[in-house]
Amino acid sequence: MPDAKGVDVTIRAVEAADMEALADLITQLGYETRTSEMQMRMETILANKNYATFVAVSKGKVCGMVGTFTRYTYEHNSPSANIIALVVSKEMRGRGIGHALIAAAETNLAERNIRRVAVLTRFERKEAHVFYEKLGYTKNGFRFLKELPMPAD
Repeated sequence: MPDAKGVDVTIRAVEAADMEALADLITQLGYETRTSEMQMRMETILANKNYATFVAVSKGKVCGMVGTFTRYTYEHNSPSANIIALVVSKEMRGRGIGHALIAAAETNLAERNIRRVAVLTRFERKEAHVFYEKLGYTKNGFRFLKELPMPAD
């Protein structure tokens, strides 16, 4: 269905045939990914009911994706969710596709009685910060990251 900016886009669950497009999108997000790597990752993700992955399709081509993960936490009695990936292809940005993907993810979460959703985004992604704030997300903390060493063979 066309959105407010005239883009005919359909949001649907990810399919096995989408792996090459997903690899390209994740690469555009800044994480170099081969199709074979995406297939391997998605095998694990698709086997876990806590994940949900949706793609945006326009003119038969995947042009965006959103992925969520749900879990219980120590702080709350009900499950929470994270948007762990959102990306729209460079040539399709600014056309409402990101909004449509977030709306689909939020609808899916609400249908599963999940009322709390968070998103993590890098400090340098200022446009993403504005995007999420316009959608009603608020800043409420920081994330700290540490890469652990791999055990020796």
